[in-house]
Amino acid sequence: MKIALITAPLDEAKGLAHRAVGESVAACVNILYGITSIYRWQDEVHTDGEAMLIAKVPDDKVDEFVAKIRGWHPYQCPEIILLDPVGGNPDYFAWADSGGRVSPRKA
Repeated sequence: MKIALITAPLDEAKGLAHRAVGESVAACVNILYGITSIYRWQDEVHTDGEAMLIAKVPDDKVDEFVAKIRGWHPYQCPEIILLDPVGGNPDYFAWADSGGRVSPRKA
């Protein structure tokens, strides 16, 4: 499983999350609303309100996930950063790597 960080306009975040989960390229997407991004674009400094999407992406879906997010996203150059988790609940990792199709076992 990979963790993907994606910023998006506030009014686009929920749609991107639903599409990613609905098309089985992410097991789960959390949305953090109300972040402020300050960045340089086309030689100007911008300040925008955005949402941060935190997606749990099965290892075998990473390339498809990135391609789909790039296609659906309204930005010309969307932020998509993939992270490798270094530890955590192995049952959750197995669930996420299955694309959310395998129920985690109860302890």
